[in-house]
Amino acid sequence: MSSDRHLVTSRDRYVDFLRAWAIVLVVFGHWLITALEHGPEGGVWAPELLAELPWTQGLTLLFQIMPLFFLAGGHAAAGSWERARSAGGTAAGWVGRRALRLLLPAGVYSGLVLLAVGISAGAGVDPDTLSMVGWAMAMQFWFLPVYLLLSAVTPVLHTAHRRWGPGVPLVMGAVAVGVDVAVVAGGVSSVGVLDYVLVWGVAYQLGFCRRDGLLDGPAVPWVLAVSGGAAFALLVALGPYPVSLIRVTGQETGNTDPPSVAMLAWVVAQVGVCQLVAPPVRRLLDRERVWRVVRPVGGASMTLYLWHMLPVLVLAAAFYLTGLAPQPALGSPGWWGLRVPWLLLLAAVLAGVVAALRPVERRLGVVYDRTRPEPGLRRGAWAVWLGLAVSALALSRFAVHGFAPDGRFPVLPALGLAAGTALVLLPGLRRGSLDEPAQRAWSTPV
Repeated sequence: MSSDRHLVTSRDRYVDFLRAWAIVLVVFGHWLITALEHGPEGGVWAPELLAELPWTQGLTLLFQIMPLFFLAGGHAAAGSWERARSAGGTAAGWVGRRALRLLLPAGVYSGLVLLAVGISAGAGVDPDTLSMVGWAMAMQFWFLPVYLLLSAVTPVLHTAHRRWGPGVPLVMGAVAVGVDVAVVAGGVSSVGVLDYVLVWGVAYQLGFCRRDGLLDGPAVPWVLAVSGGAAFALLVALGPYPVSLIRVTGQETGNTDPPSVAMLAWVVAQVGVCQLVAPPVRRLLDRERVWRVVRPVGGASMTLYLWHMLPVLVLAAAFYLTGLAPQPALGSPGWWGLRVPWLLLLAAVLAGVVAALRPVERRLGVVYDRTRPEPGLRRGAWAVWLGLAVSALALSRFAVHGFAPDGRFPVLPALGLAAGTALVLLPGLRRGSLDEPAQRAWSTPV
C-alpha cells in the first residue's frame, strides 16, 4: 500500500487542501456569475449570466468542484468511522456526532436568516424581493441533506467497501446511470432524487478507496481522468446534456438538478485529476508558509460555505439598490473589468463576517462538546435517526424553495429544522455549565 496513505498516524494535509480549494472555488464561482443591476423602478434585478451569455457556461467546468468536497468527506469519514468502530462505538453515536457538526452551524445560520425574513415580512417588504433574497441565502443548502444522508449510511457503505472495494462505486455508478436514463429518456422524474445520493455517493465512496490506497499507482489516476473526461465530452457532444455544470434556466436537461450521468463522468474525471496532481501539491503543502495559509481556510470551510452569499446582499444594498454602482452592459469589457473590484469587495466583507462569527463558532464548540452523543450510544439512538431524517427533509425544503417562498415565512421547514436538531441533541444532553471551555477544537465533518 502506498505511503500516500498516512492519515492513520497524522493529519493528511492534502485532504485539507482539497477542502480549502473546493470552498475557495465555490465561493469565487458563485460571486463571479452573480450579476446585479439597478432596476428601472428602484429595485435590484439579477440577470442570469449563464443564460444571457451562453459561452460562459463553459466556465462552470472550472468551478464545479463539489466532487472534491465529497471525496475529502469520504476520506475523512472512513478514518473517523474506523477509529470509532475499533473503540466500540456505535453507528448512532458516530452519526449523531457527525450530524451535529453540520446541524449546529446550519441551525444558527438558518435561525438568523429566518429572523430577518420574519422581520422583513412583517415590515411589508415586497414579496418578490424577499423571495429572491431568501432563495439566494439558501442556494447552497442542497449540499447539507445529501451529506447528512451519506453520513448516515457511512457504516453500511464502509462495510461494503471493506468487502468489495472499488466494486461499490462501480455499482453505485451503474445504478445512477439507470436512474438518469429513466429521468431523461423515460420521463420518470420522481426517481431522479436518488441520483443526489448515488452520483455524489460515488465521489464519497472513492474517498474510502483513496484512503486505502486503491487509487494509487501510475495507471489508476490516468484511467479515471481520461475515461471520465472522454465520457463527459461524448455525453455533451452526442447526448442531451449541456456543458454547463450548473442548472441554466430554459434548458430541458440539466447536470445538477438532479446530478446527471454527465456529472457522474465529471466526478470520475475530477477524482483522477485530483490524484494526478497530489504529489506536487503535497510537496508545496510541506512548506509551512503554504500550510499556514491553507489550514485556516479548510478549518473555516463550513462558515465560508454557509455565509458567502451575505456579502452579495450587503453590496447589492450599498451600491446597486442606491444606484451608485456603474452599470456597463452585461458581458462588455467594462463589465468584466468591474468583476475585479467586485470580487475584492466581496472578499473583504466576507472576511469581516468570518471574524464577527468567531465568538459564535467558539460557543458552538462548547455546545457540541457538551451535547454530542456518547460514542457507544444505544439507548436513545432512535432520536438521532429520527432527528436526522426530519432535519434532512427541512433542509431539502429550504434548498428547493428558499427561506421565503412566495415572500412568506416558511413555518413548517423552520419548525422541522428546529425539531430535528433538538432530537439529535437529545441523547447527548447532560448537566453542566456551557460556560466551561470546550475540550476539543470545533471542526466541520468534511
